[in-house]
Amino acid sequence: MKLLVVDDEAPIRDIIHKYSAFEGYEIDEATNGMQAIEKCRSSSYDLIIMDVMLPELDGFSAVREIRKFSGTPVIMLSARGEEYDRIHGFEIGVDDYVVKPFSPRELMMRVSAVLKRGTGGEKKDVVTIGEGLVIDFTARRVTVDGRDLELSPKEYDLLFYMVRNRGIALTREMLITEVWDYAYNGDDRTLDTHIKLLRRQLGPYAGRITTLRGVGYRFEND
Repeated sequence: MKLLVVDDEAPIRDIIHKYSAFEGYEIDEATNGMQAIEKCRSSSYDLIIMDVMLPELDGFSAVREIRKFSGTPVIMLSARGEEYDRIHGFEIGVDDYVVKPFSPRELMMRVSAVLKRGTGGEKKDVVTIGEGLVIDFTARRVTVDGRDLELSPKEYDLLFYMVRNRGIALTREMLITEVWDYAYNGDDRTLDTHIKLLRRQLGPYAGRITTLRGVGYRFEND
C-alpha cells in the first residue's frame, strides 16, 4: 500500500517514513498543501498523512480540494488539540486526527486501522428507530424522516456499532477498540467529537445517544 506524507518538517517526514517502511508501506512525500493536491491528482494513494500547518496552503484547505476528486482516507497531524480543529477536520472528511508530539507506533496503529476495510460480512438488514430513523446496514445508508444523512466513514461505523448494541452500556474503551480498532490509551477526544457530530446529524433523534457519566454511552432502544 502507498502512503502520502505531507509535512514541511523534514524530521517529521523522516520518522514517519522510517516506521511506515518498516510496516511495509510504500511512501511518497510532499512539503506543502499545493504539492499534495498535485500529487493526488497524478498518483493514487491508499492513505494520506497530512499536517495542518503547511506553507502555501494549509492542510484543511488541501483536504477540501482533494475531497473534490478523491475519497482517499486522511489522517490529520496537528500541534493543536482544540476541539474546534478536530470537529472541522472530521466535517471536511478527515478519518482520524493525531496531535503532535505523537508516538510513531501509535500513528502506525491508526494507519492500519483506517486502511482496514469497512465492517464487511454483515447480514442484510434494516433497523427503524422510532418513527423516522432508518438504518440500512447493507447499503450503509441512514435516513431521518426521509432525509439521507451524509456521514463520514467513522460516523457510520460508530452509529452502526451502537445501534447493533442498542440498550447496552458501551464503555469508552469498548467503543474505541471496536470502532477505531486500536488500543484505548485514555484519550477520549476522538470518540467524544464523533458523538457530538453524530448527535448533530441525528437531529430529533440525538437524544437516543445517552451519555453515561464515567462509563461511556448507550444508544437507547424503543
